[in-house]
Amino acid sequence: MKPAGVVRKVDQLGRIVLPKSLRKRYLMNEGDPVEIFVQGDQIILERYRPKCVFCGTMTEVKEFKERYVCSECMVEMEFLKK
Repeated sequence: MKPAGVVRKVDQLGRIVLPKSLRKRYLMNEGDPVEIFVQGDQIILERYRPKCVFCGTMTEVKEFKERYVCSECMVEMEFLKK
């Protein structure tokens, strides 16, 4: 992971501000969801991209009953109905 060389303080509500240059570089806009991961002693922020609940892919994912399912898994589920 390449360090960005930017230091920010956490405010009293636990917030930090991502610099505009980073938001622009990683296509992050106001209101976009962000996923938070912890890896050892590191906190990792990542633009949220829905993943299929069955196989974990992020390709051709659609929302179905408040869950995300990819097109391949949808085809497999349709096959099970027969």
